Amino acid sequence: MRVAVVGAGVSGLTATKCCLDEGLEPTCFEQSQDIGGLWRYTEHIEASRPSLYPSVISNTSKEMSAFSDFPYPEDFPVFLPNARLLDYLRRYAERFGLQKHIKFGTTVVSIRKCPDFATTGQWDVVTKVDGKKTSHVFDAVMVCSGNFSEPSLPLHCFPGIEKFQGQYFHSRQYKHPDTFQGKRVLVVGMGNSGADIAVEASRVAAKVTICTSQGAWVLSRVFDHGYPWDMVFNTRLMSLIRNSLPGPLSWGLINYKVNQRFKHENYGLQPEKSSPQPPGARACDQ
Repeated sequence: MRVAVVGAGVSGLTATKCCLDEGLEPTCFEQSQDIGGLWRYTEHIEASRPSLYPSVISNTSKEMSAFSDFPYPEDFPVFLPNARLLDYLRRYAERFGLQKHIKFGTTVVSIRKCPDFATTGQWDVVTKVDGKKTSHVFDAVMVCSGNFSEPSLPLHCFPGIEKFQGQYFHSRQYKHPDTFQGKRVLVVGMGNSGADIAVEASRVAAKVTICTSQGAWVLSRVFDHGYPWDMVFNTRLMSLIRNSLPGPLSWGLINYKVNQRFKHENYGLQPEKSSPQPPGARACDQ
């Protein structure tokens, strides 16, 4: 079976490798000129591709995020700067011979069922290289293009924004904190990028305010007894607590644990107890 894999980031590389393991014939289409997807930093912003800022460090430890058949080198740090994680992906691609199955500079324009799909199950995949379109037929398609390519900037949610005299932009456009030098900055949202950018801006800005609609649990990357936070939270016991106990009890136990470092309520960060699902934790060392 011929399989089309869209994207050569983390998911695309593993999809291509797993296809080879099963004796399939994968062809991976990558619109840029290199592998890595989200984890390949460029100073300029590329269209339809995620964009990193130079200081990004992984929120998950190498022990918990390594591929099962390809552990990280022992000398790599526990939490990886983006360049080291990209280096790992390059080693992975080289180890399993994935490069020869990737077509770089190739954009997937469309994916449609073939006219005889009901009997063949095949797909018509149209790609574009240097403006020239080509149609291919595949037995299966794996879309591994990620979900961080297009920024969400809901300006309609900010009445009066058209009268605002300052600068506003999405975190996808952020690269360096120098742009905030001496300014008063409002960071909307407390996701991983929001928290990172607020910390970096605070070192050069006149004032930084971060706002969150639901609150968030803030954790240190280094947790109990010096273990990475995800090794503490992602154990069989913690999974049992999350999945087996009644929701309010499970939420209460986790809430108690994360509030031992500091009381979130004192900083206006305590998530609402009425929330059906607690907001995600933000792991950082800042």
